[in-house]
Amino acid sequence: MTGETATSLLLIALAAVLAPVLSELVARWRIPSVLFELLLGIVIGPAVLGLAEVDGFVDGLSTLGLAFLFYVAGYELDLRRIKGEPFNRAATGWVVTVVLGLGVAGVLVATGFVLSELLIGLALTTTAIGTLLPMLQDRGLVGTRFGDLLVSAGAVGEFGPVLAVTIFLGTSSPTTEGLLLIVFVLLALGLAWIVERPRPPRFVEVMERHLESSSQLPVRVVILLTTAMVVVAVHLGLDMLLGAFAAGLIGRVLFPPDQSKLLGTKLQSIGFGFLIPVFFIVSGMQFDLDALTSSWDVAARVPLFLALFLVVRGLPAMVVYRRTLPTRQRVALGVLQSTTLPLLVVITQIGLETKDMRPSNAAALVGAGMLSVLVLPIVGFAVLGERPDERSDVSSPSASDPSRPAP
Repeated sequence: MTGETATSLLLIALAAVLAPVLSELVARWRIPSVLFELLLGIVIGPAVLGLAEVDGFVDGLSTLGLAFLFYVAGYELDLRRIKGEPFNRAATGWVVTVVLGLGVAGVLVATGFVLSELLIGLALTTTAIGTLLPMLQDRGLVGTRFGDLLVSAGAVGEFGPVLAVTIFLGTSSPTTEGLLLIVFVLLALGLAWIVERPRPPRFVEVMERHLESSSQLPVRVVILLTTAMVVVAVHLGLDMLLGAFAAGLIGRVLFPPDQSKLLGTKLQSIGFGFLIPVFFIVSGMQFDLDALTSSWDVAARVPLFLALFLVVRGLPAMVVYRRTLPTRQRVALGVLQSTTLPLLVVITQIGLETKDMRPSNAAALVGAGMLSVLVLPIVGFAVLGERPDERSDVSSPSASDPSRPAP
């Protein structure tokens, strides 16, 4: 390890500590620490102070952080809670979002504002569920009716674009990518079926005994599973995020519920305590601040893209959930599911590598994503008001029957 790498790691660790401290200092406004991670990354990176650099080692840690972000998102997604109406409405909403996104992107391409309809269209359809989940947990919304609907909408808004990126932005033809995706899904379903079978008592006993031992065997099993699914996805020519997300879904059912709950706490410690902050800080270090500040015209694109996030991703919620949620909660859900960032970074990187996206638009999109992480959760939770106290009842009659009083 070189001295420059060691210094960069030290500054990244310092930024990772300062981010939640700064978030706590402005707790009144409930600004998520992820925003400070991005901003501190910009400050210590080449764009401002130039104290830290992204070399191969640091970039590898950042990639692990991105993979773990999607693993945690998959792990926190309880399919049994969101199946049925939550998933159906989330999928319907995302399809409407895709149509709107491609339509808006088509207009932008026709005016010469952007180069690729597909890239911009997909960028407008994403939701940062990995970023929203900690906020939902901190506010006690996980397990409520509103929380399950938002988690479902966010999961589809993150997983759907990953699938689209895999199929349409992969190195092979869409047909080939689609066939490879089917192979991957079948492999994942087969593995999920295997791990859901009754576990041998010896397996359960060994995993439980080592959950608190120095070996941390269940954690190692999860790391192995994640790595294996990422390797399979990459070797099939698919995006690694697909493998990480699928590993999270499988990892959730690999262990009994009591072990899974404790293991989830450990994985969150690894993810949010170490790897995931590295990803966001390094993303800030790689942010092209010069492109964003090169002219007022480029800077003006940030609020424009933020408005498009709300129109394309948020507006459909007002229609899709009209028989499920009262108006105030629909507005809150629409605003919150417009929060986006991690996939924006991935999509803009693809656009820059393929020359299908101008650096100015890439910087403006990421800047709008950063602004969405700052502004939209504050607005969304303010609109929501008091925490919905009812536990999840999305499958109950009151959840779908408009004649029943809304909460």
